[in-house]
Amino acid sequence: MKVTCCYATCLPTERGSTAHNMSALDSSTSWLAQADADLEAARASADQDRHALACFLCHESAVKAVKGYLYKQGAEMVWGEHLSDLCEDAMAFDPSFDFVKSVAALLDKHLLAARNPDAIGGAIPDDIYDSTDSFHALEIAEEVVESVRQKLQDK
Repeated sequence: MKVTCCYATCLPTERGSTAHNMSALDSSTSWLAQADADLEAARASADQDRHALACFLCHESAVKAVKGYLYKQGAEMVWGEHLSDLCEDAMAFDPSFDFVKSVAALLDKHLLAARNPDAIGGAIPDDIYDSTDSFHALEIAEEVVESVRQKLQDK
């Protein structure tokens, strides 16, 4: 059965759907590879004192890893950018994603605050974020990506 994941809901889709349909292997591998690339870009950004960008890329990396996992489980389409919701979807396939969710949800604050100048009153993200933020975000993103990689290898 094919599933579509959208904001903590996995629903069966009809056969013959015109939705994007990559093979589960190709799709999960591609998503995880891009998660790794985003994580490397986050490290480079942090090294260049671009901490807001590093935090945003950490969030993006973790999102792509979890989406890769969902595609590997047979999801045909995965919508949403909030890690807590995506991990909730993943818990339908592996209840241990509850732990990943507890850690990954800490990155959700970077989805908007690290990239939008109106997300933080009176300042832009570049003025607020510092090395402590990017160091912590990198630790979390690395843990999420590695956890997902391990779960994919165990399948």
